[in-house]
Amino acid sequence: MRRALIAVSVVFCAAVLALIVALVMVVSSLASPRVEAERPTTPPVTCPVVDPVMVGGIEVPAGPVAGYCQDRLINAAWIMEAAKAQGIGKHTQAIGVMTAMGESSLRNIDHGDAVGPDSRGLFQQRDNGAWGTYAERMDPYTAASRFFSKLVAIPGWKELSPTEAAHAVQINADPDHYTPWFPAAEQVVAVLSGDVPA
Repeated sequence: MRRALIAVSVVFCAAVLALIVALVMVVSSLASPRVEAERPTTPPVTCPVVDPVMVGGIEVPAGPVAGYCQDRLINAAWIMEAAKAQGIGKHTQAIGVMTAMGESSLRNIDHGDAVGPDSRGLFQQRDNGAWGTYAERMDPYTAASRFFSKLVAIPGWKELSPTEAAHAVQINADPDHYTPWFPAAEQVVAVLSGDVPA
């Protein structure tokens, strides 16, 4: 009987001790301020030192501008030139640049993905006859011209938000896919337009 009482006492003491430890942990977690996890940041971009180049009427610097170097800024300039040829202003030029950022990171890529293995170019345009030939889809100016032609044909396109406008043309699975790139696109358009220094 005495051994049974000792065993019960030991178990009871262990349970009380575990409860005290748990309470201390809960109280200490409530007392310390909660720290939100920081979003990962991209390291600063170092671009090669190169002379500015002209794309149409746009002088393209070495960069970086919004994290993009000259090789990609040249593609942004072609998008802007295609928009200007259609009389499209800077806000909508930024929509085109944003879309290419979201589709290809402003790279004129010669491959698609699992969703669109036949997609090509800055806008990842499909080989379905709606976007022209392979050569046209791989030409930044022509691909951008096709993008803007489709955009301005959409009723009420001027009232759409930037990501809604891009989605209406691209039909991405996620209508908000392009949103994160709009501030960078506006910065690129502002710099390449000469509105702000590089």
